[in-house]
Amino acid sequence: MRALISKEIRAFLGSLIGHIVIVVFLLITGLFLWVFPDNILDLGYADLGPLFFLAPWVFLFLIPAITMRSFSEERRTGTIELLLTKPISEFTLVFSKYIAAVLLVLLALLPTLVYYWSIGKLAVPEWNVDTGGTWGSYLGLFFLAACFTAIGIFASSLTDSQIVAFLIAVFLSFGLFLGFELLASFDSVGGLEGPLKNIGIQQHYASMSRGVIDLRDVLYFAGVILIFLLMTRTVIQSRKW
Repeated sequence: MRALISKEIRAFLGSLIGHIVIVVFLLITGLFLWVFPDNILDLGYADLGPLFFLAPWVFLFLIPAITMRSFSEERRTGTIELLLTKPISEFTLVFSKYIAAVLLVLLALLPTLVYYWSIGKLAVPEWNVDTGGTWGSYLGLFFLAACFTAIGIFASSLTDSQIVAFLIAVFLSFGLFLGFELLASFDSVGGLEGPLKNIGIQQHYASMSRGVIDLRDVLYFAGVILIFLLMTRTVIQSRKW
């Protein structure tokens, strides 16, 4: 398993797209936070809220770019059959690729801690920052990214085209992130508004971003991740039938 994870990370970092994804994420978040109008300096108070509002939308496209080659490239080159002959289970194969992708997302996310340090030093008095809310938001963002990664891995297992895998992952991620929130906004749903919102990621992400770590939110994210990983395993297993 460790060898598979290492192989995936080396393959991603060894490609141009790997470096582009990380640079683009940091560039977009950095520009919106510090350069573009209504940035943190213009707002006048030490808060990383703009980062946690923007990051899910950036991840919506960047995470599918990370995961799109996970299985689609193996299918295209025919190496998926070779992997399936190895003495490892299908779930171990899927989980290894998933962990590698999550680590790559974390690699892109870690440099943003510099933003937290910066607003802490700029605050008056120094470090007058909502630390609990910030770390809760980081945890929520990590879980959201982990969900998007599981969706992306699943999308990659469905096709041998990386572009198609990318589009499927974006569509599914957007649907789970904001689709149910949009459905709940219609008057016709009536009393289903609450349950519909609870199905979507946005409700649980917003809850954790307030700095309150609710076990129900954690279980929700873990459940979504497990469901998509199990569906990915089923797709991989179907190649043996």
